[in-house]
Amino acid sequence: MAARIEHLVTSGTFSLDGGTWDVDNNVWIVGDDSEAVVIDAAHDADAIADALGDRTLRAIVCTHAHNDHIDAAPALAARTGAPILLHPDDLPLWKQTHPDRLPDGELSDGRRLSVAGVELTVLHTPGHAPGAVCLHAPELGTVFTGDTLFQGGPGATGRSFSHFPTIVESIRSRLLALPAETVVRTGHGDSTTVGAEAPHLQEWIDRGH
Repeated sequence: MAARIEHLVTSGTFSLDGGTWDVDNNVWIVGDDSEAVVIDAAHDADAIADALGDRTLRAIVCTHAHNDHIDAAPALAARTGAPILLHPDDLPLWKQTHPDRLPDGELSDGRRLSVAGVELTVLHTPGHAPGAVCLHAPELGTVFTGDTLFQGGPGATGRSFSHFPTIVESIRSRLLALPAETVVRTGHGDSTTVGAEAPHLQEWIDRGH
């Protein structure tokens, strides 16, 4: 299969609720030698553009609108002409970072994005943020989860716009329904699999964070 997954790590800051933290973000590129999509244009538009080379960028897909996942999106869009796509429920968060530049299109639940002969299906998975989404690529055996699911647990829900019972339900109903061997490619840190994370769900519920 011509389509492949490429991975960059970019560094910057995450700011919300008056605090700022240093973070490393995973940037995922899905495509082939001629076209690609970027999942989460974080921090460094130059590095992402260099990784793309002369390929056509079909879309800049935002798993959610926390600033560390979208801060480089407008600059990358300006360089490439690619549309920025975001679930509309995250527009309030988006406007905190980019008040004068709206996304170009909506990531609705069930929408399919095609690139390099494969499809990415949008799964609306609120909890970490109201408009958080995951992108399931069955032909590549993977799901891009942003900050919804990490190795060892769900994304953080201790700040504004987040809700722990909602993220647990999103993971239970949308992600644990995927094949156990599905590789989970996260917004930060190491990848995992659906099967590896499934046994922890009851622990998360019991913990009640």
